[in-house]
Amino acid sequence: MDDKYMKRTVDSLIATYLKIMGGVVIEGPKWCGKTRTGREFSKSILTIDSENTIKTVKMAVNNNSTTILDTEPPLLIDEWQDVPEIWDFVRFEIDRRNKNGQFILTGSSVPPTKSTRLSGVGRLARIVMRPMSLFESGESNGTVSLASLFETSTDVSSRSELALENLASALVRGGWPASINVDPDEAALLPAEYVDGVIESDITRVSNIRRKPQEFRRMIESISRNISTAANMQTILKDVNGSTGNASDHTVKKYLDAMEQIFLVENLLAWNPHLRSRTRLSTTPKWHFVDPSIATAALGISPKSLLNDYNTFSLLFESLCLRDLRVYSQALRGNVYFFRNKNGFEVDFIV
Repeated sequence: MDDKYMKRTVDSLIATYLKIMGGVVIEGPKWCGKTRTGREFSKSILTIDSENTIKTVKMAVNNNSTTILDTEPPLLIDEWQDVPEIWDFVRFEIDRRNKNGQFILTGSSVPPTKSTRLSGVGRLARIVMRPMSLFESGESNGTVSLASLFETSTDVSSRSELALENLASALVRGGWPASINVDPDEAALLPAEYVDGVIESDITRVSNIRRKPQEFRRMIESISRNISTAANMQTILKDVNGSTGNASDHTVKKYLDAMEQIFLVENLLAWNPHLRSRTRLSTTPKWHFVDPSIATAALGISPKSLLNDYNTFSLLFESLCLRDLRVYSQALRGNVYFFRNKNGFEVDFIV
């Protein structure tokens, strides 16, 4: 490729699934690097990025013409969800060819129906891609391996080489590939643009919610203020309404569903050590965005203001740690949870 590829932790999963399945579906928030990673593994590309392309692809699907797929595999189909009919088209072609590693589909929202996801079982592996971890962006020294903790390591220690000021800048900048090597004073502009784009267009593109930008912005700001906490829905609803709003529980839940559909929100679920345990545990998820820079952008937080407010800094740092742990644990087919019992004993993360 012309531009130098920054390796991602998810690369190993993509390579493995292309060997054993007909294709992979790489999903995740926009701007997290899905297309660039898909290009790294593909031999040909079909980009669905204009009305003309959408019309052409729909016509081919309706006419049952496989010409658009007759290229050297793996074929990358970028933003496939803009023509959801192509899902079954690809699935049938995988069955017809009876070969692995044929297609890579990328998209910034989940498949439009449950049937598409179910019909891909055994043919298309689903992989969620997140913004870059500090190791992927070259800011973590990588001296501690998560995988080794599940193997033989019993004595684990390391010292971060990242100064607190640089950590604050990395948090506000976020793990967006386009902002990694940008001047720190300008890097925060990208997550701000991301938030504005979500509010102005993305949320209505994937839902039938009536467009109320200010109402939705207040919801993003509320989650930002409550990040890394298990605030209940009534707290969020109160923030959304303010002193004059009239949004209902149902409206807030629809907003949340839409935010999950575009991978904006990725809340942290509670872990239960035993399904039949008599110990009462917290089961309310903790609020988190897919990247903590979304919260800093929504609230107008700068690296300097973080250094003057260590309480906010600690909550956002917890969210950054969650982002990175999810990236690392995904390579091990792992998940991340938190634990809290009725006595207030809490474990931030359990992998």
